[in-house]
Amino acid sequence: MRVIRAIKQSVAPCALALALGAFSQPAQAIVENITAVFRPDPANPMSNKFINTTPQSGLCPWHVPARCEAVNTFSIRNTSFRADSNGPIPAFPDDPRKSAYFKVPSEFRDVSVTHRSTGRTETVQMRIAGIGGRWDVPRPPGVSAWVTPGVGWSAYWRGAPAPCQPINYIAASTSFALFFWIVPENAGACSVTNGMEIPWMRYSGLEYGYELKTPNPLGMDTGIYEGTITYAMGPGADLDFGDTMIPTDNVLTFNFTLSVEHVLKVDLPPGGNRVELLPEGGWQAWLNGGRRPARLFRDQTFTIAASSRFKMNLECGLVIGNTCGLRNGEGDQVPVQIAVSLPYGLRDQYDQPVNNLPLRLDGVGTEVFQPTYYLDNRPAKLHFEVGRDDVGDMLKAPGTTYSGTATVIWDSEV
Repeated sequence: MRVIRAIKQSVAPCALALALGAFSQPAQAIVENITAVFRPDPANPMSNKFINTTPQSGLCPWHVPARCEAVNTFSIRNTSFRADSNGPIPAFPDDPRKSAYFKVPSEFRDVSVTHRSTGRTETVQMRIAGIGGRWDVPRPPGVSAWVTPGVGWSAYWRGAPAPCQPINYIAASTSFALFFWIVPENAGACSVTNGMEIPWMRYSGLEYGYELKTPNPLGMDTGIYEGTITYAMGPGADLDFGDTMIPTDNVLTFNFTLSVEHVLKVDLPPGGNRVELLPEGGWQAWLNGGRRPARLFRDQTFTIAASSRFKMNLECGLVIGNTCGLRNGEGDQVPVQIAVSLPYGLRDQYDQPVNNLPLRLDGVGTEVFQPTYYLDNRPAKLHFEVGRDDVGDMLKAPGTTYSGTATVIWDSEV
């Protein structure tokens, strides 16, 4: 993406196009698509975060949205998940893995996401931050199977067994219940022990919360990043439901699509594409004083909106050395030095502020500018100057006009 400003032309702002990706689905797998977008917000320019745009379902959006938001958890309910017991569950089993047992990948894991066009990669981190679903048992014993001495059947299903934490929600009948637990980072297994024998048990539906850490979008390219993470399901796997409850699917895959919608826009004021170079105080002050001007110059203001890194280039109608030139009708030529000053929040490749930085035809020194936050229509300046010695040469041809064209390019394809 290039934003071009010529001294004798105007330029329209850039447009960004987005698309969504499609992924193949492995056999015996549950597949979820996770989407997030970064779009600069002029009302909140310091917020350099992706917004999770994945459609939520289940507990968080339908029952306890405030509680989920408070613990930074999103929930998805998958009704195709199913797990069945491989035999009766004895009362007070000697191993928690023989009853209701849940161990999920609660630690953050890296997911590499790749830009669809440029091939650049970034890292997203994901962890499972909640687990729930629906369980069914026959009646008798029904929900009473979970009664243990001094503890009601719903105590741990409505609350949560350590190290899981409660979200304090349950929906139940005499033989089934829907539950959800918060899973802290790096937590171990959470389990509930039954006080009565259960002939069979079924999980029909899985509900999970997840937490994401996304890269800083200000350093990412505009466009689509895609990546995949796969968790195994089953005894001893990433999602482990113990040795008794066996899922029909053995893979849970998350496909990521991250959309980056950057802004790079430059606006000149009306008439700003025509620059007149003058001595300090104007020509009249020079005529009255009779002294040769130290320089001819003009500082041209412009506004810039930027949420991504960019570079600046220079193109010239007349090339003199590493910069542009001016010519009069008699063919005399002088160079004009061009520089740029950018607003606070934009840094150069050495992480320095940008003040009167020369623009050269070879592009050296202006290869990368990086915003530290989203800048929305902030003032900046282009500096044009003819130096003292060159002004002396111009004065040898009084009454003539020197003119030329310089094109300044803001280019996000860094």
